[in-house]
Amino acid sequence: MRITILTLFPAMFDGALGESILRRAVDQGALQVERRNIRDYAQDRHHVVDDSSYGGGPGMLMKPEPLFRAVEDVRCQAGESGTWVVLMSPQGRTFTQKTAAELAGKPHLVLVCGHYEGVDERFREHGVDDEISIGDYVLTGGEPAALVVMDAVARLLPGVLGDPTSSEMDSFSAGLLEYPQYTRPAQFRAWKTPPVLLSGDHQAIARWRRRQAILRTLRRRPELLDTAGLSPDEIADALGPDPEGDAA
Repeated sequence: MRITILTLFPAMFDGALGESILRRAVDQGALQVERRNIRDYAQDRHHVVDDSSYGGGPGMLMKPEPLFRAVEDVRCQAGESGTWVVLMSPQGRTFTQKTAAELAGKPHLVLVCGHYEGVDERFREHGVDDEISIGDYVLTGGEPAALVVMDAVARLLPGVLGDPTSSEMDSFSAGLLEYPQYTRPAQFRAWKTPPVLLSGDHQAIARWRRRQAILRTLRRRPELLDTAGLSPDEIADALGPDPEGDAA
């Protein structure tokens, strides 16, 4: 997979791309990341990329010309129909695990990082294929949001995570929050690991994990249950007596 980042601050991505899963994805060849400075597409001598808004108002707005030139240059050089241009914007559709899986299927993502008060509306309407928001809050720029999207997408690429089933058990992948997890020691201070997890009974462990995932989702993010595809019996079983005798 190839990701091109259009940004005013390319160096903001140095640390993330040099560490952890993103570095592994790049080193393995599963992911190619290119950063381009939007200022390079401004044709005046000072490389101006912003201007005041028509009609007045606070702050500056990113001009359409450099943005369109940058996207068109990327599309032209890519020479592929699979290029998908995404504007990181608080007005976009909310980014979810399902969205990450969708984007992971694109051969070439172009992530456009807005700044200042945003971008000229003509670029929003005619220059991009998609708009994505990582939450109902406003950031200084689109760079942190682009990092979130890139990280979530990269870990879904084949071979990036050691265990191919790891991502399938993550929170949100099955519409539920992930079940509680424990590691050594079996007892830390006064807190014990649920005995079922030490039993070696894989069926009992699977039942316990499923039940705990449903309960955790019900308590913390009940709205997710509307799309989790659970039957009324599954919810009733989760709320009933614990068959394993272990409550998390």
